Amino acid sequence: MDHLHDRHYDFIVCGAGTAGCVVAARLARQDNVRVLLIEAGQAYAGPEVVEPGQWPLNLGSERDWAFAGQPNPHLNGRRLALNMGKGLGGGSSINVMVWARGHRTDWDHFAAESGDPAWGYDSVLDYYRRIENWQGIPDAARRGSGGPAHVEQPAEPQPLAWATLEAANRLGIPRYDSPNGAMMESPGGVAITDLRINQGRRESVYDSYLRPLLKQPNLTVLTGAWVCRVLLRGTTAIGVEAVVDGQRQRFHAHAEVILSMGAVNTPKLLMQSGIGPESELRPHGIAPISHLPGVGRNFQDHIAFGCTWEYLHPQAVGGGGCETTLYWKSDSRLDAPDLLHCQLEFAVPSPAEVDIQPPPQGWTMFAGLARPVSRGAVRLSGAGPLDAPLIEPNSLSAPEDMAAAFASVDLCRALGNSEAFDGLVKREVVPGPRDHRAMEQFIRNAAVSYWHPCCTARMGRDEMSVVDHRLRVHGFEKLRIADASIMPRITVGNTMAPCVVIGERAADLLLAAHGMIAPTTATIG
Repeated sequence: MDHLHDRHYDFIVCGAGTAGCVVAARLARQDNVRVLLIEAGQAYAGPEVVEPGQWPLNLGSERDWAFAGQPNPHLNGRRLALNMGKGLGGGSSINVMVWARGHRTDWDHFAAESGDPAWGYDSVLDYYRRIENWQGIPDAARRGSGGPAHVEQPAEPQPLAWATLEAANRLGIPRYDSPNGAMMESPGGVAITDLRINQGRRESVYDSYLRPLLKQPNLTVLTGAWVCRVLLRGTTAIGVEAVVDGQRQRFHAHAEVILSMGAVNTPKLLMQSGIGPESELRPHGIAPISHLPGVGRNFQDHIAFGCTWEYLHPQAVGGGGCETTLYWKSDSRLDAPDLLHCQLEFAVPSPAEVDIQPPPQGWTMFAGLARPVSRGAVRLSGAGPLDAPLIEPNSLSAPEDMAAAFASVDLCRALGNSEAFDGLVKREVVPGPRDHRAMEQFIRNAAVSYWHPCCTARMGRDEMSVVDHRLRVHGFEKLRIADASIMPRITVGNTMAPCVVIGERAADLLLAAHGMIAPTTATIG
């Protein structure tokens, strides 16, 4: 991994997060291709990233970018904590390990926005069959076996999980065998969660895709390196500049540069390279190379409102603590679920503004928004690599999101206060009974991020899009993006699995473009 005397490669992948690991691994499987993967964080294999129940210990650590949103008037001036994985595996090394594939309507929307049916749901099912090593009930039409990504459900879910399934059924919400089969083609439902936990250990995308290839001589993994600029010759990417051990170094790509730094750092790098809205670049002394007004715009994230109950008696925590998943509609006329509920089998403290202490023993359901309408932005604070990005989530700015938030909390309270929890739950602690005005203040004070930022370099064909259907940055050669920033809109559910699809598809597009696999409809659209 220390071949840095040779700074010339075929492909340079910037960012070793969920999508970047997939792209680098797929490219490196071509023996005659030299791949450089650059990551700002480090390798780490301690208990915090291996033991399912220890994932919260990563928050605020050196494995977390620990971003924070700008003060938001719609959250009573609060700043959202926007934790984001830093290091090999990115978010997949520190998250809750929920595997959520996105709804049929999400992927069909990607296809419509890009003009390419290869991004549609039917095509994406082919990718999931390639990706997964599914351990549950076989479903040949929707699930894969033998792929790199081990996906399983808890072998013995805790009593809380079973009670949640029963409570949902009593409210008319159907139960499914998995959240990722027919449930993602339906109006919603509830199921035991699919997780990336293998033999009791968390398995990051880095573990699944890249770790087995580390001894290959054609793969170089450079950690502790901050990519600060895309090197351009005219409008062709020829490499990157990165800060390594405090020194700026240049690395050259013969074939292509792929940005996989996430929905915050990817648009930041583009703008600091002169690609983005001129109004964002000029105030920081950055000479515009291309006015792409959509760079950094269209920011989306799932947000949630923690509702907490006190246990009658202490209960064990299974896996990472998230053993049930629920998607439902706030309005039956919607084409897909817009409510996302993730359960944690321990009590999560609310933001200080809620002013209610969690019980010593309890559990929290995050009543969330799966289809937020609000849009935000990522902006620059300066031209340097260490200048922190300004993130404006703009959460709850859309009236539709407030209406959905009320519906999500109402549904959550109806679930948690169901007789299905008799014998487990003593009382509701948060939010407790409130009138409409008090509930609105609770929602604004309690809102937290699910840590699913995306959509800041979206795929499409209009002037506010940043990449085309082949993930090429508009107006540039040999420069592509493969991460959550290319999503036209956020997917229903957690975003790790869709990012693996984006990485797989990006690899297919790259290999086809450079003659390493036969071009087909499934690979290049």
